[in-house]
Amino acid sequence: MNYNIWTLMVSVGFNAAVSVRVANELGAKHPKAAKFSVVVAVTTSAAVGLVFTLVTLVARKQLPRLFTDDEQVVKEAAKLGYLLAATIGLNSIQPVLSGVAIGAGWQSLVAWVNIGCYYLIGLPLAAVFGFKLKLNATVWGKDGQQSRL
Repeated sequence: MNYNIWTLMVSVGFNAAVSVRVANELGAKHPKAAKFSVVVAVTTSAAVGLVFTLVTLVARKQLPRLFTDDEQVVKEAAKLGYLLAATIGLNSIQPVLSGVAIGAGWQSLVAWVNIGCYYLIGLPLAAVFGFKLKLNATVWGKDGQQSRL
């Protein structure tokens, strides 16, 4: 999870930068410059996200070793490498586009979209995936024993 946050911080930096840049360009009545700023920011963030995604896919068995020495934990975390890579890829673009919308003055729309996506899509999907579908989820007990949900 820490690796995901490290990569997300890059996109959050682009979020702040493109938000200010778009707001300044639109305020100065330069819509073409604002559009160019959006293209550059999204392209750059996507490229950085692609690099992090590829690193995650290539090193999915080595990355967990940065955080633990327990071989069982490393083995189980490596299984989630593909999910982590997909998350990093998607999270490289979303914050930038959110920053564009905020810079354009659509703060309330961004807030409603974020709330709707979390409460209307994210939580119900998490509940279905977590409790209804049998996806062979495992739980590690305090005694170190693995059990299926």
